[in-house]
Amino acid sequence: MKLKTITMEWTGDSLVLIDQRRLPFEEVYVTCADYRSVALAIKEMVVRGAPAIGAAAAFGYALGVKEMVKKSASYDIVLLQMKNVKEMLERTRPTAVNLFWALERMQNKLIEHGKYEGLVKVIEEEAMKIAKEDIEINKAIGRNGAQLLEDGFTVLTHCNAGALATVDYGTALGVLRAAKEQGKNVKVFADETRPYLQGARLTAWELMKDGFDVTLISDNMSGWVMKQGKINAVVVGADRIAANGDVANKIGTYMVAVLAKRHGIPFYVAAPTSTLDLSIESGNDIPIEERSHEEVTNCAGRRIAPNNVKVYNPAFDVTEHELVSAIITEKGVVYPPFNENLKKLFEE
Repeated sequence: MKLKTITMEWTGDSLVLIDQRRLPFEEVYVTCADYRSVALAIKEMVVRGAPAIGAAAAFGYALGVKEMVKKSASYDIVLLQMKNVKEMLERTRPTAVNLFWALERMQNKLIEHGKYEGLVKVIEEEAMKIAKEDIEINKAIGRNGAQLLEDGFTVLTHCNAGALATVDYGTALGVLRAAKEQGKNVKVFADETRPYLQGARLTAWELMKDGFDVTLISDNMSGWVMKQGKINAVVVGADRIAANGDVANKIGTYMVAVLAKRHGIPFYVAAPTSTLDLSIESGNDIPIEERSHEEVTNCAGRRIAPNNVKVYNPAFDVTEHELVSAIITEKGVVYPPFNENLKKLFEE
């Protein structure tokens, strides 16, 4: 039972992740042989992107089950120990809801199986299902979103919502890939996405490997290139979407959405339904992770700010639903009013 994509490889005994901190200069891989190393890889952003985090956590859970089954011959003890494994994986990053969705699904499968015999196989199969489903879901998102892009469009994207942020193919970049597969000539502007530079390091790298015409800009150029008429649409991913359509995504997304609204440019969010959190009424209830201050004060291993300067480094922001033109999911394109139409995705 094996899986291999650009983002991750499941060998049956370990999860191998491309170290996204080292791109685009080096393609280095990190081997996670237990759930603790998977948790560390998620926390330290070896792997990032909401769907990829969810799939990695599922494989981490599977590694946990393997370890606990070796230590005990009792299903009840394994079930008790896996509660601790799940909690460790959940503590890695608070904002992306896919992490919690995947771990809840894994735990439910463990409880549903209800016996020691065959447990490892069943749990591994469930993690594999999550990973393979993610690829098919992304392709469906791509097909649904591609209809919103016309031939000759130039799209601005923020952060990295591509194959590296998922198991494969991507959400926002999946829309671009699908449009290209349909024969549309789509150009891309990728903003750098300070402070972690996912746009500069990852999105530009991914799109160039796929043969896209991509232009890199600094974050503070987005309004100007919109004003110059260079952008036809904005497509971004999401880490959590509230019931009213408020979207938590990489810091800087809100700024791009405001500028798009000002210039009459459609702002699209591409995300799987697993990113929807209908238990949360609005973005005000979404926990926002704050990361290390060194991500702001340092760049490429060198300090660029004065010593002892105060730093505020939220990893995400929330874009209000009024700024979102449509949310692209694997089940279709959802338009406002989101508080009514997002619920319909789960009624079918």
